[in-house]
Amino acid sequence: MKKITYFYLEACPYCKQARRWMDELLLQNPEYNALEIVQIEERKHPEIANKFDYYYVPTYYVDDVKVHEGAASREKIEMVFHMASQPAVAVG
Repeated sequence: MKKITYFYLEACPYCKQARRWMDELLLQNPEYNALEIVQIEERKHPEIANKFDYYYVPTYYVDDVKVHEGAASREKIEMVFHMASQPAVAVG
């Protein structure tokens, strides 16, 4: 499994909706409970947020590769979870 890094703002309505969909997906798909999801509130942790290249929240990274930025749909979040649940592919 790969690590998901999720950037959000507490006051962001899109982030609140994304969080609700994340919770739903975790309840409906027990296999997703094994995912490592690091949640970073960018105003509380600017030292971390500033190391990543994004402008809008919510933003999702899978193994430090940005896979979604901005208002999300349930389907987009499910895609992020699916990507993170796939085994890593060896290169070389």
